Amino acid sequence: MPVTRDDREILRLAVPAFGALVAEPLFLLTDYVIVGRLGTTALGALGVAGVALTTFVSLCIFLAYGTTAAVARKIGAGHSRDAVKQGIDGLWLATLLGIVITAVAWPLAHSIVEFFGASPALAEQAVTYLRISLFGIPAMLIVLAGTGVLRGFQDTLTPLYVAIGSFALNAALNAWFVLGLSWGIAGSAWGTVLAQTLGAAVYVAVVVRVARRERASLMPDLEGIRRAGTAGFALLVRTACMRVVLLVGTVAATRMGDAHIAAHAVATQIWNLLAFALDAIAIAGQAITGRALGAGDVAGVRRATKRMVLWGIWSGVVLGALIIALRPLLPGLFNADAIVSGELLALLWLVALLQPLAGVVFVLDGVLIGAGDQRYLAWSSVWTTLAFLPAAAVVVLTDGGLVGLWLALCVWMAARLATLGTRAYGTAWMVTGA
Repeated sequence: MPVTRDDREILRLAVPAFGALVAEPLFLLTDYVIVGRLGTTALGALGVAGVALTTFVSLCIFLAYGTTAAVARKIGAGHSRDAVKQGIDGLWLATLLGIVITAVAWPLAHSIVEFFGASPALAEQAVTYLRISLFGIPAMLIVLAGTGVLRGFQDTLTPLYVAIGSFALNAALNAWFVLGLSWGIAGSAWGTVLAQTLGAAVYVAVVVRVARRERASLMPDLEGIRRAGTAGFALLVRTACMRVVLLVGTVAATRMGDAHIAAHAVATQIWNLLAFALDAIAIAGQAITGRALGAGDVAGVRRATKRMVLWGIWSGVVLGALIIALRPLLPGLFNADAIVSGELLALLWLVALLQPLAGVVFVLDGVLIGAGDQRYLAWSSVWTTLAFLPAAAVVVLTDGGLVGLWLALCVWMAARLATLGTRAYGTAWMVTGA
């Protein structure tokens, strides 16, 4: 397809966003590669603790998505100082939420791991990883909020640079702590905490510089923080529904056995890596849609949405083909044993085939987030979760195995496509102004 002006704008935002987004799942994938050298039990423990940890962070994704949409809309309307102040309120909210989550979850680490039904040996290592990683939660949330501010200002390059530096540091520290100093799974957790903390410090420094340029106050505004939290509630519901799907899948896989949860955990991380790659176009959608609607350009939003959907489809085709090509090599990358390898190889077919559908779903999700259509996204997420749960129940009751479980996830993705596609086809979400 010929390259248009919209394509150039999409690529200007999406290409750097791609690098920044894939860095996050690469954090965990690097952990999996290194921890895989410790054995199947350690790999499964990382899978359980990793899902719990990413659940806490993902529930707060509104700090990035909501901030991107709100800041971009104010930029489009010409209110740059208000845009910065809204971003600073998001940073303060991220700090407070991070402290609260760490304080509440740390003493509950054993109960959280027990919820997954892990074996005693696996549970012990999972608790170790989770408790250490919780100290990095405030930094992770600050990174989310800071990323949202910069994306709202149409800057996806700075998050890319920070992500590359954090990823490189994470990989080096994990290899040193786990393989060099023999700290075991605890070394992997400490490496990630230190890398995330440094990344958060960089974001704070960059946002402070932008605030001084726009002469915006850095002091916390309680009313602004409250508004940021209230505005993010619908996105919290949306994300919570998505995490229910992933948690139910992890619980079901864990109860199948250590080898099954290890294979499921690796497949999930590969899926997450691909999802974040596809989400780069969705991030561009958030920024472009928010700015255009703020400026009252409805025709531009519709035109850009169509182009981004095409980009999502073709990106999904390319990523799916890549997984099929690399499929025979991937189990060896994680030092998987024969049972884990067999299960993983079967799952990778479904992971690959889902990519074109996922490309459309993620783009439409990003466009509607950029438009501030959070209430619809919350309700549609409830309905798509209700579509998944019966399918998952059938798999559990019939011993359908991991392939059956991932077929239930296919049902969930198809339901998301139906609800998001129906909404995007209409015009109710195209509300203009600041």
